[in-house]
Amino acid sequence: MSSHKIADVLTESLPYIQRFKGKTIVIKYGGNAMVDEKLKSSFARDIVLMKSVGMNPIVVHGGGPQIGDTLKKLGKNSEFIDGMRVTDSETMDVVEMVLGGLVNKEIVNLIHQHGGNSIGLTGKDGRLITAKKLKTEIEPTSEIIDLGHVGQVDQIDVSVINLLLQGDFIPVIAPIGVGKDGFSYNINADLVAGAIAESLNAEKLILLTNTAGLLDDKGELMTGMSSSTVKKLIKNGTIHGGMLPKIGCALSAVENGVQRSHIIDGRVSHAVLLEVFTDSGVGTLITTNG
Repeated sequence: MSSHKIADVLTESLPYIQRFKGKTIVIKYGGNAMVDEKLKSSFARDIVLMKSVGMNPIVVHGGGPQIGDTLKKLGKNSEFIDGMRVTDSETMDVVEMVLGGLVNKEIVNLIHQHGGNSIGLTGKDGRLITAKKLKTEIEPTSEIIDLGHVGQVDQIDVSVINLLLQGDFIPVIAPIGVGKDGFSYNINADLVAGAIAESLNAEKLILLTNTAGLLDDKGELMTGMSSSTVKKLIKNGTIHGGMLPKIGCALSAVENGVQRSHIIDGRVSHAVLLEVFTDSGVGTLITTNG
C-alpha cells in the first residue's frame, strides 16, 4: 500500500475516533473469528486499538464448538433441539468450565498479548446476569421442551461492568447466569450481548457472524436500514431462518436505547475495526430511524 493510501485510511478513521471517544461498544465474539488463529489475533488487536483511542469495548463471547469438543473428549454426546444444546447438570459443569475458564481466559490473554488490560468474568460475578429457565415450544405440535440448564436473561446488573470500565479494564464476559433457584444457566451469547448493550445504553452493539451480513433475495448485502424496514423484510420473508434470532436481537437493541446495531462478517480480518473506523464497513447496520 502506498504512503498516500495509508494516509487516506488513517484520515478516514479520525471522525469515527472523535465521535466514539468515551462511548460504550458491546461486541459479541463468536464463529470463525474465535477459531482461526489469525482472526483471533486480529480481533484482540482491534479491541485493544478501540480502547487505546478512548472507546469502551465490552466483549461477550460464545463457545459452542469448544463445548462440543470437550464433551466429545469426555465421551458425552451433544443433543440439540431447534439449534439449542440440551444441558443437563453434568453438561452444565462442562459449559462453565469451558466458557468461564478455557475460552474466557484465552480471550483475556490474547488482549493482554496485544497490550490491553482485560478482566474476564461470567454473569455469575457481581450478580451481573440473573437468569431464568428457558422453555421452548417445538413446532408444529407446540410441545414444551425442557432443555435443562438453558436460560434466558431475567435481569442485568451492570455495577461490576461500570467498575471495570472506571478502572480502564476491558470486560470479557461469558454468557452464564444464575437463577433465583441458585442453578447456573447457559444463555445465548447474542442475547446476553444485546441485554448488556441495552442496560448500558451503549452506542453500538456489534454481532460477529459467519456470513457477510444481512442479504436480500438476490444475495446482495443490505446495510444502513431502519428498524421499520427490517420489520417489513421479516414480514415479507426476505429475512428468515437462522438469521432471525440475530436480527431480533439487533432490533431489540436499537429499540431499547442502543444507537446502532451491526451484524458483521467475522471471517474478515479486522472486521470490527473496519466496521467502526471506516465509511463502508463490512456488514449490516441497523438504526431506529435509518
